[in-house]
Amino acid sequence: MALLKGFWKLLVGIKDFLVLLLMVLIFAGIVTAMNQEEELPQVAGGGALTVPLTGFLVTQRQDIDPVALFTGAEIAPEIETRELVRMLERAAGDDRIDSVVLDMDGFLGGGLANVQAVADAVVEFRESGKPVYAFASAYLDAGWLIAAHADEVSLAPLGTVLVQGPGGSQLYFGEALEKLNVNVNVFRVGTYKSAVEPYTLTEASEPARRARQALADDLWANYLQDAEAARPQANLSAYVENLPGQVRNAGGDFARAALEAGLVDRLETRATFEQLMAERVGDADDMPGGYLATDFWAYLETVSEPGGDAVGIIDVTGTIVDGEAPAGTAGGETIANLVELAVADSDIKALVVNIDSPGGSVTASETIRQALLQARAEGLPVIARFGPVAASGGYWVATAADTVVAAPTSITGSIGVFMVLPTFEDTLAEIGVNADGVGTTPLSGAPDLADGLSAPIEELLQLSVEDIYRRFVGIVAEARGLDPERVDEIAQGRVWSGGAARQLGLVDRFGSLEDAVAAAEEAAGYSVGELAVVEVREPKPFFVQLAEDFLEMDAKARVSATIPHSAIDTRLAQQRAVLERAAIDAAAVAAGPAMQARCLSCDMAGRPVQPRERTGMLEVVKALLD
Repeated sequence: MALLKGFWKLLVGIKDFLVLLLMVLIFAGIVTAMNQEEELPQVAGGGALTVPLTGFLVTQRQDIDPVALFTGAEIAPEIETRELVRMLERAAGDDRIDSVVLDMDGFLGGGLANVQAVADAVVEFRESGKPVYAFASAYLDAGWLIAAHADEVSLAPLGTVLVQGPGGSQLYFGEALEKLNVNVNVFRVGTYKSAVEPYTLTEASEPARRARQALADDLWANYLQDAEAARPQANLSAYVENLPGQVRNAGGDFARAALEAGLVDRLETRATFEQLMAERVGDADDMPGGYLATDFWAYLETVSEPGGDAVGIIDVTGTIVDGEAPAGTAGGETIANLVELAVADSDIKALVVNIDSPGGSVTASETIRQALLQARAEGLPVIARFGPVAASGGYWVATAADTVVAAPTSITGSIGVFMVLPTFEDTLAEIGVNADGVGTTPLSGAPDLADGLSAPIEELLQLSVEDIYRRFVGIVAEARGLDPERVDEIAQGRVWSGGAARQLGLVDRFGSLEDAVAAAEEAAGYSVGELAVVEVREPKPFFVQLAEDFLEMDAKARVSATIPHSAIDTRLAQQRAVLERAAIDAAAVAAGPAMQARCLSCDMAGRPVQPRERTGMLEVVKALLD
C-alpha cells in the first residue's frame, strides 16, 4: 500500500510540474506576442520585398497543435497561396517596393494549381515594370516552376535542379492484411474507384493504373507548357529525359548542367547573391542579407481586412469529416456554420467556396452542400473554386454552386462511393478466440466485426453503397445539366485533370481564385472589383492562437533546423511525407465513417503532413492493433 501511495504522489508531482511548465510557456508566449507588437518591423522605404518560400504552399494553413508544439514536434512551415498572391498584387502597385526576391531555400512544394497561381502572380508583378529575382540552394518541380517566371534565377554552386514530373508509388496493404488474417470487406461502385484497392491488392488494377497514368500525363503536359512559355531558353524536356548525361557533359557538376540547359541564369553563393541585391536595390547593413528589403511577414501585417460590401471566401480544405474540425480539415458542421454566418452577414453579397479536398465523409459532404443550397435559396450566389484537388466529397460539395471555376491542373472527379469494413474472425481464431451468440432476426448483432458478415448484411451494405452512388450521380446530373447516364459514364470513381473535366462538362471555366471572386461579383450584380474580399473563418481557439504567437507566425521562426537545402534531401523529405500521408489516409479510411466519397489516388497533389495528423494516425493504428 505504501508503494502505491508513493507511486501516486509521484504521478501527482509530475502532473503539477507539467501544469507549471505549461503556465510558464503560456506566459512566455504572451510576453513574446506583446514584444512582437512593439517591435514589428516597418516597411522599408524602397528596396525589395523578400518572400521566404519555406515549407509547404497550401490553400489554408492548418491550425498549430499546442500539444505538438509543447512536446517538441517538428512543425513544417506553411504559406497560404492566397496571402502570397495578395501580397504580390499589393506590392506591384506600392511605390515603396521596387522588386521581389523569392528566397526558396527549404521550399517543400505544393499542389500544382497553387504553384501556378503563385507563378501567375509573379508574372503580373513583373508586368508592373518591377523585376523578380529567385535564389535557392536547390530547386525541385514546384520551386523551379515558380522561379522560372522570375527575371533572373540564381542557384548555389553546389546546388541542383531536379525536375521529376508527377507520379510515384502508392502503398498496398493487401498481402500484409492477409498475413494478419484480417478480412477486408469492400463495397464500392465505380470501375475506377481505386481508393479501396490498397486494402485488397498488392498492386494497382489495370483500370486504376491507366487512369492514374492519364492524370499524371495531363499534369505533366500542362507543367511543360507553362515552363516553356515562362522560360523558352530552357530545354527542360531534354534535361529531364537524360539528366545523368547532362551532368556528365558538365563534368559531373550538377549546377553547371542546369546552367548550360538554361534552367538557371547564375551560379552564386547566397553571400554573392545578397551582395548583388545590395548593388541593385540599395545597401542596408542593419537588415538581413545586407540589402534594402521589406520582410514579407511585416508587409502582410500592414494589410487590414476591408469593410463594406464584400465577397466572402470559405475554405473547404483537407479531408472532409463529420462534426467540427480545426483549420486544414473540413469539418462538416464547422463549414456549415461558416456558411450560416456568411448568410447572416448583410455585407456579404456572394460566396466563393475555395475547395482543396480529396473528399471524405459522405454525410459531412452533404451537410456542407445543404448549407450552400440554403445560402443560394436566400439569394446569395455561390461560386466554387477548385485548388489542387476537388475530388469525391470535394466535388460533391461543389455541386451546390452556381458556377465551378478550376485550374487546368486541378485534380477532380472521382465520382464514386465505397465502404471498407474490416472483420477479425480469422485473426481471433488464430489465437484461439471464437465468437458465438444468438439472434432474433437475420440482422441481429450485425455488422459483427468479431464473427464476420452474413450474406444478408453484405447484400444490404452493397445496396447502400449503390444507393449513395446513384444519389451522387443524380446530384451531379442535376447540377451540371447532364443526363444521369452520361454522368455515370464519366463517373465510376475516375479522377480527371481540370482540363479534361471542363471538356466533360464537370467544370464551367478555367481561372484562379481571383477569377472566381470576379464571377461572384458579377453573379451578385456588381462590377468586377467593386466588392471587397473577406475570409469567413472561425476565431482561432486561445491556445492555438497562443501557439502561433509563440512561434511568431514567422516562417523563419517556425522552420525546423532539419528543413533540407539539397535537392536529394528535399526530395527524401517529400517522399517521407508521401509515405506518411499514405499511412494516415489508410488509417483514416479504416477507422473513419462507413460510407465515404474519398480519393486516395489524388496523392499527386502534394498535401503536407503535420503533427496533429501524425498523432491521430498513431492513435488509430494503435486502436486497430489493440
